[in-house]
This record gives sequence, structure tokens and C-alpha cells, in this order.
Amino acid sequence: MISNHLKLVEQHRPQAQAISDQVAQYLAAGGQIAQLKSPPRNPLPPARSDKVDPGTVLKRKPKGLNWAERQALRKMADSL
Repeated sequence: MISNHLKLVEQHRPQAQAISDQVAQYLAAGGQIAQLKSPPRNPLPPARSDKVDPGTVLKRKPKGLNWAERQALRKMADSL
């Protein structure tokens, strides 16, 4: 354990010793500890499908009015 907090290290020392004793007891009883290959850290996401649902309709925001269209709309509103 690497820590700058000696009090914290001393606080966890009995737990670490208990685990060490349990490992020693397991090995003395004929147990074996195997070093296995670690799993990949970030598995790749599933491949994207090339299928496009024909029922899907893209909903796009309509383009806003430009300055000339706004002026024409104001003139029409004023004439009413």
C-alpha cells in the first residue's frame, strides 16, 4: 500500500494481514493461485447496421425567413 497518510495505512494493516493469512492458509491446504490474462479494458461496441428503416422520416427544422421575406410578411400584415 502506498499512501502519504500513515494513520490510514496503519488502520488498514490488520485487514491486510488477515487477507495475507487467509492466502497462506489456502496455499498450505493445497490451493493454487493462477495468473490469468486480464480482460480487455474497453470492449469494442457492436458493429452498426447498414439497414435503414424505410418508415423512418427525417424531421428537419424548416429554414428560417430571410430579411426580404420578413419585410414582405410585415407589409402583408400591415395591409390587413
